Amino acid sequence: MGGDIGGIDADTGRIIATALATNDVDDGWQVSRLLDRVAAPLASFTGDGAYDQEGVDVSVAERHPEAAATVPPRSTAVASETAEIEPTQRDCHLQLIARKPRSGWRKAPGYHRRAKVEAAIGRYNQVIGDGMRSRRDCRRATKMAIAVRALNHMLEFGSPNYVRIT
Repeated sequence: MGGDIGGIDADTGRIIATALATNDVDDGWQVSRLLDRVAAPLASFTGDGAYDQEGVDVSVAERHPEAAATVPPRSTAVASETAEIEPTQRDCHLQLIARKPRSGWRKAPGYHRRAKVEAAIGRYNQVIGDGMRSRRDCRRATKMAIAVRALNHMLEFGSPNYVRIT
């Protein structure tokens, strides 16, 4: 969302949490800030490969122990030392990728839901714009808060109907 990160409910398309991105910290390390803004229990956390970091898994597990973390492991990813006796969710993903091609893995844990989130981010960029003109964080935060509230309000009038095209 314009260089910033957000938590989006894949079922409703509503933006439920936002955090301003900074140049000195990547998105993966800001996940804890984002998760702190989510009041309801999370069923799942889905992200792209940028979120394949130990800190992300720890943040999700600490705040939402029941949530499934679905993040594609990098191509250079290796299993943890405890993968054989006590595998993490990431280890399970790596094991599945070893048995199936990566495209098969994307179907198995529900990674396809990420497309709905990407569509919501696209809606934000299309309606609001993907650039933040102000360099001051307080102004950027205000713009984002207004934009999120407006987009979420628009969903009350109707929401997109997603149809899979094969």
